[in-house]
Amino acid sequence: MTALAFADPAVESQAAFRAILRAIASPGAIETCGRGLAPPSPLSPAAAAAILTLADFETPLWIASSLRGGEAAAYLKFHTGAPLAASPDRAAFALLDLERDRLDLKSFAQGTADYPDRSTTVVAETRSLARRRGMRIAGPGVNGTAEIDFSPTPDDFLSQWEANRSAFPLGVDLILTSGIELAILPRSVRVTGGE
Repeated sequence: MTALAFADPAVESQAAFRAILRAIASPGAIETCGRGLAPPSPLSPAAAAAILTLADFETPLWIASSLRGGEAAAYLKFHTGAPLAASPDRAAFALLDLERDRLDLKSFAQGTADYPDRSTTVVAETRSLARRRGMRIAGPGVNGTAEIDFSPTPDDFLSQWEANRSAFPLGVDLILTSGIELAILPRSVRVTGGE
Protein backbone atom coordinates (compact mmCIF):
# COMPACT_ATOMS: atom_id res chain seq x y z
CA MET A 1 0.00 0.00 0.00
CA THR A 2 1.80 3.12 -1.20
CA ALA A 3 -0.86 5.82 -0.69
CA LEU A 4 -0.89 7.21 2.83
CA ALA A 5 -4.01 8.24 4.71
CA PHE A 6 -4.05 11.10 7.21
CA ALA A 7 -0.53 12.14 8.21
CA ASP A 8 -1.83 13.05 11.68
CA PRO A 9 -4.91 10.82 12.06
CA ALA A 10 -6.26 12.35 15.28
CA VAL A 11 -6.09 15.95 14.10
CA GLU A 12 -6.99 15.45 10.44
CA SER A 13 -9.87 13.03 11.04
CA GLN A 14 -11.32 15.46 13.59
CA ALA A 15 -11.05 18.29 11.05
CA ALA A 16 -12.77 16.13 8.42
CA PHE A 17 -15.48 15.14 10.91
CA ARG A 18 -16.13 18.82 11.75
CA ALA A 19 -16.42 19.64 8.03
CA ILE A 20 -18.90 16.78 7.58
CA LEU A 21 -20.93 17.98 10.58
CA ARG A 22 -21.04 21.54 9.21
CA ALA A 23 -22.14 20.23 5.81
CA ILE A 24 -24.92 18.06 7.23
CA ALA A 25 -26.10 20.89 9.51
CA SER A 26 -26.33 23.25 6.50
CA PRO A 27 -27.54 21.20 3.51
CA GLY A 28 -26.16 22.61 0.28
CA ALA A 29 -23.18 24.27 1.98
CA ILE A 30 -19.87 23.28 0.44
CA GLU A 31 -17.08 22.45 2.86
CA THR A 32 -13.38 21.84 2.31
CA CYS A 33 -12.43 18.32 3.35
CA GLY A 34 -9.40 16.14 2.72
CA ARG A 35 -6.81 18.79 1.98
CA GLY A 36 -3.43 17.09 2.16
CA LEU A 37 -4.71 13.62 1.28
CA ALA A 38 -3.40 11.97 -1.89
CA PRO A 39 -5.59 8.88 -2.35
CA PRO A 40 -5.17 6.63 -5.37
CA SER A 41 -6.85 7.80 -8.54
CA PRO A 42 -9.73 8.21 -9.27
CA LEU A 43 -10.68 8.68 -5.60
CA SER A 44 -10.95 12.35 -4.63
CA PRO A 45 -9.45 13.65 -1.38
CA ALA A 46 -12.92 14.68 -0.09
CA ALA A 47 -14.43 11.24 -0.75
CA ALA A 48 -11.42 9.55 0.83
CA ALA A 49 -11.59 11.84 3.88
CA ALA A 50 -15.31 11.17 4.35
CA ILE A 51 -14.89 7.40 4.25
CA LEU A 52 -11.67 7.38 6.29
CA THR A 53 -13.44 9.45 8.95
CA LEU A 54 -16.81 7.68 9.05
CA ALA A 55 -16.16 4.03 8.20
CA ASP A 56 -14.57 1.40 10.41
CA PHE A 57 -14.43 -2.37 10.92
CA GLU A 58 -18.12 -2.43 11.91
CA THR A 59 -19.50 -0.53 8.91
CA PRO A 60 -19.74 -2.49 5.66
CA LEU A 61 -18.62 -0.48 2.63
CA TRP A 62 -19.99 -1.08 -0.87
CA ILE A 63 -17.84 0.20 -3.72
CA ALA A 64 -19.26 0.57 -7.23
CA SER A 65 -17.62 -1.34 -10.06
CA SER A 66 -15.88 1.74 -11.51
CA LEU A 67 -13.87 2.14 -8.28
CA ARG A 68 -13.67 -1.47 -7.10
CA GLY A 69 -10.94 -2.78 -9.39
CA GLY A 70 -8.12 -0.32 -8.77
CA GLU A 71 -6.14 0.72 -5.75
CA ALA A 72 -8.98 2.83 -4.31
CA ALA A 73 -10.81 -0.17 -2.81
CA ALA A 74 -7.61 -1.60 -1.30
CA TYR A 75 -6.69 1.84 0.08
CA LEU A 76 -10.05 2.30 1.80
CA LYS A 77 -10.19 -1.25 3.13
CA PHE A 78 -6.62 -1.06 4.46
CA HIS A 79 -7.06 2.31 6.19
CA THR A 80 -10.57 1.76 7.61
CA GLY A 81 -10.77 -1.99 8.16
CA ALA A 82 -14.31 -1.79 6.76
CA PRO A 83 -15.56 -5.08 5.33
CA LEU A 84 -16.64 -4.87 1.71
CA ALA A 85 -20.41 -5.31 1.32
CA ALA A 86 -21.56 -7.77 -1.33
CA SER A 87 -24.48 -5.56 -2.36
CA PRO A 88 -25.61 -1.94 -1.89
CA ASP A 89 -28.49 -2.89 0.42
CA ARG A 90 -26.04 -4.41 2.92
CA ALA A 91 -23.80 -1.34 3.18
CA ALA A 92 -23.51 1.28 5.88
CA PHE A 93 -21.51 3.39 3.42
CA ALA A 94 -21.30 3.28 -0.36
CA LEU A 95 -18.95 4.88 -2.86
CA LEU A 96 -19.73 5.54 -6.50
CA ASP A 97 -18.76 7.86 -9.34
CA LEU A 98 -21.65 9.73 -10.98
CA GLU A 99 -19.75 9.87 -14.29
CA ARG A 100 -19.36 6.10 -14.53
CA ASP A 101 -21.92 4.51 -12.23
CA ARG A 102 -25.70 4.60 -12.17
CA LEU A 103 -27.19 6.16 -9.05
CA ASP A 104 -30.13 4.10 -7.79
CA LEU A 105 -31.06 5.38 -4.32
CA LYS A 106 -33.65 2.68 -3.69
CA SER A 107 -31.05 -0.07 -4.11
CA PHE A 108 -29.30 0.97 -0.87
CA ALA A 109 -30.29 0.07 2.69
CA GLN A 110 -33.21 2.30 3.68
CA GLY A 111 -33.21 1.61 7.43
CA THR A 112 -36.19 0.24 9.33
CA ALA A 113 -39.01 1.83 11.33
CA ASP A 114 -37.24 0.87 14.56
CA TYR A 115 -33.73 1.68 13.26
CA PRO A 116 -33.85 4.35 10.53
CA ASP A 117 -30.13 4.96 11.12
CA ARG A 118 -29.37 1.54 9.62
CA SER A 119 -29.49 3.03 6.16
CA THR A 120 -26.69 3.64 3.69
CA THR A 121 -24.81 6.91 3.46
CA VAL A 122 -23.84 7.27 -0.19
CA VAL A 123 -20.62 9.08 -1.12
CA ALA A 124 -20.96 10.14 -4.76
CA GLU A 125 -17.98 11.49 -6.69
CA THR A 126 -18.86 14.35 -9.05
CA ARG A 127 -16.93 16.20 -11.74
CA SER A 128 -18.02 19.59 -10.37
CA LEU A 129 -19.76 20.91 -7.28
CA ALA A 130 -20.74 24.53 -6.75
CA ARG A 131 -23.05 26.71 -4.70
CA ARG A 132 -24.85 28.34 -7.59
CA ARG A 133 -28.14 28.15 -9.41
CA GLY A 134 -28.93 24.55 -10.16
CA MET A 135 -31.05 22.67 -7.67
CA ARG A 136 -32.97 24.31 -4.88
CA ILE A 137 -32.78 22.81 -1.39
CA ALA A 138 -35.31 23.46 1.39
CA GLY A 139 -35.93 21.87 4.76
CA PRO A 140 -34.23 21.38 8.11
CA GLY A 141 -30.95 23.27 8.41
CA VAL A 142 -31.65 25.53 5.42
CA ASN A 143 -32.48 29.19 6.02
CA GLY A 144 -35.13 29.69 3.35
CA THR A 145 -33.59 27.92 0.38
CA ALA A 146 -30.09 27.06 -0.78
CA GLU A 147 -28.91 26.29 -4.29
CA ILE A 148 -26.38 23.75 -5.42
CA ASP A 149 -25.16 22.51 -8.76
CA PHE A 150 -23.30 19.27 -9.36
CA SER A 151 -22.31 17.50 -12.52
CA PRO A 152 -23.01 15.04 -13.87
CA THR A 153 -26.53 14.94 -12.49
CA PRO A 154 -28.53 11.79 -13.24
CA ASP A 155 -31.56 12.57 -15.44
CA ASP A 156 -33.92 11.08 -12.87
CA PHE A 157 -32.21 12.54 -9.81
CA LEU A 158 -35.10 14.81 -8.75
CA SER A 159 -37.68 12.00 -8.90
CA GLN A 160 -35.34 9.62 -7.10
CA TRP A 161 -34.67 12.20 -4.41
CA GLU A 162 -38.38 12.95 -3.92
CA ALA A 163 -39.09 9.23 -3.42
CA ASN A 164 -36.17 9.07 -0.97
CA ARG A 165 -37.33 12.15 0.96
CA SER A 166 -40.96 11.04 1.10
CA ALA A 167 -39.92 7.86 2.94
CA PHE A 168 -38.44 9.90 5.83
CA PRO A 169 -37.31 8.91 8.45
CA LEU A 170 -36.19 6.06 6.19
CA GLY A 171 -34.01 6.67 3.15
CA VAL A 172 -30.38 7.42 2.37
CA ASP A 173 -28.21 10.47 2.93
CA LEU A 174 -26.01 11.66 0.07
CA ILE A 175 -22.50 13.11 0.33
CA LEU A 176 -21.44 14.78 -2.93
CA THR A 177 -17.68 15.14 -3.40
CA SER A 178 -15.42 16.87 -5.89
CA GLY A 179 -11.69 17.40 -5.34
CA ILE A 180 -11.32 18.69 -1.78
CA GLU A 181 -14.94 19.79 -1.42
CA LEU A 182 -18.09 18.09 -0.24
CA ALA A 183 -21.76 18.89 0.29
CA ILE A 184 -24.40 16.78 1.99
CA LEU A 185 -28.05 16.20 1.17
CA PRO A 186 -29.71 14.63 4.22
CA ARG A 187 -32.81 12.53 3.47
CA SER A 188 -34.97 15.14 5.22
CA VAL A 189 -34.49 17.95 2.67
CA ARG A 190 -36.59 18.68 -0.40
CA VAL A 191 -34.64 19.15 -3.64
CA THR A 192 -36.29 20.76 -6.66
CA GLY A 193 -35.09 22.10 -9.99
CA GLY A 194 -33.69 25.62 -9.95
CA GLU A 195 -35.38 28.47 -11.76
